[in-house]
This record gives sequence, C-alpha cells and structure tokens, in this order.
Amino acid sequence: MSDVTKIVQKWHASFRKATDFDSWGQLVEAIDEYHILARQLQKQVQSTNSPDFTEEQKKTLGKIATCLEMRSASLQCTQTKEDFKLEDLKKLENIIKNIQTYNKEFPFDVQPVPLRKILAPGEEENLELEGEEDAAAGGAGSTEAFPPRAPASQGTLLPRLPSEPGMSLLTIKIEKIGLKDAGQCIDPYMTISVKDLNGVDVNPVQDTPVATRKEDTYIHFSVEVEIQRHVEKLPKGAAIFFEFKHYKPKKRFTSTKCFGFMEMDEIKPGPIVIELYKKPTDFKRKKLQLLTKKPLYLHLHQTLHKDS
Repeated sequence: MSDVTKIVQKWHASFRKATDFDSWGQLVEAIDEYHILARQLQKQVQSTNSPDFTEEQKKTLGKIATCLEMRSASLQCTQTKEDFKLEDLKKLENIIKNIQTYNKEFPFDVQPVPLRKILAPGEEENLELEGEEDAAAGGAGSTEAFPPRAPASQGTLLPRLPSEPGMSLLTIKIEKIGLKDAGQCIDPYMTISVKDLNGVDVNPVQDTPVATRKEDTYIHFSVEVEIQRHVEKLPKGAAIFFEFKHYKPKKRFTSTKCFGFMEMDEIKPGPIVIELYKKPTDFKRKKLQLLTKKPLYLHLHQTLHKDS
C-alpha cells in the first residue's frame, strides 16, 4: 500500500468519524473532527513540494475543506436556516475516498479554503493573545464565518470594469474600522460583496489584503475596492456588505467578527461612516444588532466614475 493510499484512507476514516458524530448529535466532537480534517486537507493544498496530488486534485481537496468548515459553522449557529446540511456533506464521501481518480464537476459552488501559513508546533501558543470576545455566543457564526475566499496577504481585489457611456462605476475606499480590541485582531481583512434582497450575490466577492497598521482603536486599510457592476445596473434593494474577518488561533480558522452595509440610496461621492453589527452576517437585513454602543464605525470614501 502506497503512502498516498494510506493518507487518503486516513482522510476517509476521519470523514466517516466526523459525520458519524454529527448524525449521532455529538456536535462538539463533530466540530472538532471537521476542523482537524479541514486543516489536514488545507495543509496538503498548500504543499508545494509534494507530487502526490495534481493541482486539480488539490483544488478539489480545498473545496472539501471549505464544505467541512461550512458544516461546522452551521452546527455552531443553530438559528440560521440557510445552513450546510449533513446530507449534503455526505455527498463528498466518495470524492474524498476516490480523490486520485475523481474527475467530475464538484457538486457545490464553493471556493477552496484559503491558503494560510501553516504554523509550526508551538507557534500557535504565541498567537493566543486574542481575546475570546464572542465566547458567550459559543463561537456562533453564519456559514460565511469560514473563509471560502479568504485571502493570502495580497487579497483578491478586482480591477475597475470598462466604462460605458452614461453609466457610473463606484470605487469605495475602505479607510479604517473602529474596534475596541483592534490591537488583538490577527490577520484582519474585509470581505466585500453585493447582495440582493434575498441575500444572493450579484457581484463577484472580493477580499482586501490583510491590514497591517493598527492604531489605538482603529485598524487602517486604506485600500480601494472596485464594485463589479455599473451602479445603474444594480438590482433594486441591493446592498454592499463589508464583513470584518480575523484569524482565531485557538479555533484555527478565520471568523467574521462584525459587518456593515451600504444601501443603494447611500451611494454618493464623498466620505461615509457606517454602523457595525454583530455576527452572523444578516444578508437579508432583518435581524440587526449593533456591535457596540461606543462611537466606533467603518469609515469609507466613495468615488463615482461616469463616462459621458
């Protein structure tokens, strides 16, 4: 039996163990197993000197890792209705079992788990300075609490679209975000998306680079985001969402800490300050809870480009 076969068998056994815990209602154990397996798959995806798997196979492994994290997020956030179901996850068993010969389209529209630095033993302890600000919530988060597109340090921002006569393009500069524990956030970045009234993406989702400048209660981004649709073509009732995410070493995944949004009637040139809300991200904007009563906000600046 080859080493690769042994690795795949180990992954398959771990997958079965996790889904068994899940089906038995042992959610804490299931979450732990999902995290462990997702981490193992992610490590393989990041490996640059391993000829055991093709790039396409690594991409599939990354997508499986994303699904594992999404299922784990669903278990931690029992109030969400749009979760990733166990029966959906079980569809991946044959894929992980036969990863070396699997050549069909992946059954779910997800992106591979992010490429993060793999920490050496002992390095995690050095990062345990982060406060457990949401321990009372049991680490709750939406399925978006995990980073299907979380960036490497350079982010995933897209260039401005070509101009069209009579149409406007929007550039949003994310200047800074105010948080009472700003200095404790590890690898902070923002995910920007445009959603319709049903919470469905109408634009490609983008991630900023990781912010490196922190000052008092602020994390500075100073980065421009190009909205990937002409303003006039945005659907009625849509909103632009800004999710603040950071890495949680104790849990070993990237979590959404808070979010804010801008509605269509707020699109106008110049500065704007928007309120921050508690996670999980409510893309339908129906159950909003302010993150804090303190005067801490997300600071943005809008620029409209119109081709006459």
